[in-house]
Amino acid sequence: MSAPSVAEQLLNPTALAAYLDRELPGSGEVEVERLYAGHSNETFYVTRGEQRMVLRRPPLGPLQPTAHDVLREYRILKALEDTPARTPHTVLACEDTSVIGAPFYLMERVDGVVIRDRLPEDFQKDVSARRQIGFELVDALAELQAVDWQKLDLEGFGKPDGYLHRQLRRWSSQIAVTLPMTRPVPELDEVTEWLEENVPEQKDATIVQGDYKLDNVLFAEHKPARLLAILDWEMSTIGDPLADLGWMLSYWHRPGTQADSVTGAISVTMQDGLPEREEMLARYEEKTGRSMREFAFYEALAVWKLAILLNASYARFLQGTTDDQMFAGLKEGVPALARRALRITQGD
Repeated sequence: MSAPSVAEQLLNPTALAAYLDRELPGSGEVEVERLYAGHSNETFYVTRGEQRMVLRRPPLGPLQPTAHDVLREYRILKALEDTPARTPHTVLACEDTSVIGAPFYLMERVDGVVIRDRLPEDFQKDVSARRQIGFELVDALAELQAVDWQKLDLEGFGKPDGYLHRQLRRWSSQIAVTLPMTRPVPELDEVTEWLEENVPEQKDATIVQGDYKLDNVLFAEHKPARLLAILDWEMSTIGDPLADLGWMLSYWHRPGTQADSVTGAISVTMQDGLPEREEMLARYEEKTGRSMREFAFYEALAVWKLAILLNASYARFLQGTTDDQMFAGLKEGVPALARRALRITQGD
């Protein structure tokens, strides 16, 4: 008898159906479809009669449990439901690991498209309509950061002060955990030293989504460009708002910029008609009033964090706890990211 596949270990539809019959109004046959677009928490489409939902659960054998806390995702989404933030509505959360083998939650399925390597047809035909894609990405971030998180049910969700120093401590500790499982990446040490010596003063604290970028949001399929929902909240907290801006723009490659094998996957940003990085920064500054003077720190921090995060994924791949073939390319992809972060610290 063959061992169960990774997909079968992640989600048993029969067990899920029995749970939903107990906990959720409605009825109908449960159908599940695993999505492969993301590379961290596992995502499934779930259909039950007329109900169309999305299920999120941690991957198998996570090396960094705090980086796969789906119940934390659920909490922030639930808290944001009655605010201007563009988020899907939640359905339910399950802490009982006996149901499918891990905690999980369900949210509504929003009809939209993720833009990664191909523009929707309307925007392929109309170059002038593309600019608003970038500006919508900035505007939705500004709206999220304008939410008064202190009025939401988010007590203890994050510490408003000292965010950048905590980020450096947290991710530096992950280097020590994962590099022995993979291979040396000396550039990470150089970037770590520069970041520790150049931490800017944090001016204010907002909700930080933690993984805010073009392919973690849903857009309407047809023009004008409208960002419908922000996805993938597993890294969210309270902290320095410029961290999200740095993360977003570290993926926003334009002609003439140096991409890499990992973030270069969002290749659509290289197309004509999309705003330049400088225009995105100016739009953000206009919407929020925050200065971009020390932005290089935030971009270097973003690329450095991504290198460390993906090195943990590469370690999982080497251990056989994920079947995502994207991770095989991280043997060279992570060092490339580290070199890119180093170039940012050097003003390149």
